[in-house]
Amino acid sequence: MPERKNLAGKAYVMGVDYGTDSVRTILVNAANGEEIAASVFYYPRWKEGKYCNAAINQFRQHPLDYVEGLEATIKDCLQKAGKEIAQKVAAISVDTTGSTPVAVDITGTPLALLPQFAENPNAMFVLWKDHTATKEAAEINEAADADKFLQFVGGIYSSEWFWAKLLHILRADEAVRNAIDSWVEHCDWIPFLLTGGNDAKAVKRGVCSAGHKALWAEAFGGLPSDDFFANLDPLLKGFTQKLFTKTYTSAEAAGTISKEWAERLGLPEDVTIGVGAFDAHMGAVGGQIEPYHLSKVMGTSTCDMLVAPANEVGDLLVRGICGQVPGSVIPSMIGMEAGQSAFGDAYAWFKNLLSYPLQFISDEKLKEEISSKLIANLSADAAKLPLNQKDELALDWLNGRRTPDANQLLKGAIVNLNLGTDAPRIFKALVEATCFGAKAIVDRFNEQGVGIKGLIGLGGVAKKSPYIMQVMADVMDMPIRIHKSEQTCAIGAAMFAATAAGLYEKVEDAMEVMGQGFDAEYHPNQEKVPYYKKRYEQYKKLGAFIEAQTSQKEVKSTIAVA
Repeated sequence: MPERKNLAGKAYVMGVDYGTDSVRTILVNAANGEEIAASVFYYPRWKEGKYCNAAINQFRQHPLDYVEGLEATIKDCLQKAGKEIAQKVAAISVDTTGSTPVAVDITGTPLALLPQFAENPNAMFVLWKDHTATKEAAEINEAADADKFLQFVGGIYSSEWFWAKLLHILRADEAVRNAIDSWVEHCDWIPFLLTGGNDAKAVKRGVCSAGHKALWAEAFGGLPSDDFFANLDPLLKGFTQKLFTKTYTSAEAAGTISKEWAERLGLPEDVTIGVGAFDAHMGAVGGQIEPYHLSKVMGTSTCDMLVAPANEVGDLLVRGICGQVPGSVIPSMIGMEAGQSAFGDAYAWFKNLLSYPLQFISDEKLKEEISSKLIANLSADAAKLPLNQKDELALDWLNGRRTPDANQLLKGAIVNLNLGTDAPRIFKALVEATCFGAKAIVDRFNEQGVGIKGLIGLGGVAKKSPYIMQVMADVMDMPIRIHKSEQTCAIGAAMFAATAAGLYEKVEDAMEVMGQGFDAEYHPNQEKVPYYKKRYEQYKKLGAFIEAQTSQKEVKSTIAVA
């Protein structure tokens, strides 16, 4: 059993998990992983649809949603637990969506918190799913020395990431361009806030966000050269000097809570604040990741995490994924990231489509009852459908393609429609498509020499959708274990908090003691596996056709502009 240190006086830790729609905080007993209290806060401005325009793939979030949610959920957890436990909190760690960066001034304050920028979307956090920077991502991919500087992020830079978003904002908004001092990821800013930071240069950057999205690498001695960015666009000249050279793992401390925040939250003044990371990275730890087992955090999108010993990976670089970074998940191993830009979002889109008539119903209770049952009923009916190679077939690229081979210009598609096509049949096609997209990721790892030994399912879809998980097992022709915890990202953050506070020597020890184990496992139905193998080939052919058509449109558009 791993050694547990100093638990007598300070036995509790908190994990704060910032998702797309809400922030979730849990208070955990570090001695055994028992959840003492939990709280959820839905972002009010985001819920109203403010600062977003889905038609142009613009998704921004106001920092006040984050700050208000941080305070509300921590206070709620402490109130539920009682003052005695509140005074025994040793540490807090945070995970967030990403890449979700923001422009800050010289004090590290997001520009949207200044009066003159309070309603300016370009001064807010640019959410992971924002794809307004596709042009900038394409330019990064085509730049001189791109092969060198993109080698550790799969060879392709995405519009979802740090530099593409920065360049887009600098080009789009002169006022922000004149006011910006630095560009900071959400997961790095919250610890900076809690520790009372007032100097943008003092923000401690996690290796997770820096390595997977900002192109930081030990091989470069930090970030790519200033010449690389200046040649890309003079607006970026000198920007690396405003950023960082050093990074930290999430097992390290960002600092100690500030007096102001300790009083504001009702916490002791010696609470350790851990270095932040992305949700799926901490979620993989909360879900007890194992080497060469792909941990799939399945929510609005998916983020697939894999860890492997550095001496076994060697110089191998997997093309078309979201990077491989030493220490980005478990400090002692190489962390590799992949994922799908739309997973739960694909089902949510279809649900919203079907829900259109509900706006004409005045009975709110009836509307909620119908809406809440839609996905469950669609799943039940889709599971009953016979399987046929001529069935409706879909692509899961409703929000572009994250991996393999990022291309956010790609669109979703549904073919083989006829007058017999109904809602369950389309839902079946969407489920198969999301599972085929997941298989393409597994295939890429296997083809590139990183063999996948198993699958671990985490997150809301994994816990609540048996039909989808069974299709996943059938498509993959592999078992998939479902983690018991409802909040693997938050519990992962709590494990890192315990490690940063010195309660455990390393996060693997915290993971072993605080982990909750698995409560379900789906095995492939061998009678259906041949069907899905043939359907997967159809999916790939459809994808190749749509991708070719997209490329032709890009060429024609370029010619027209020229």
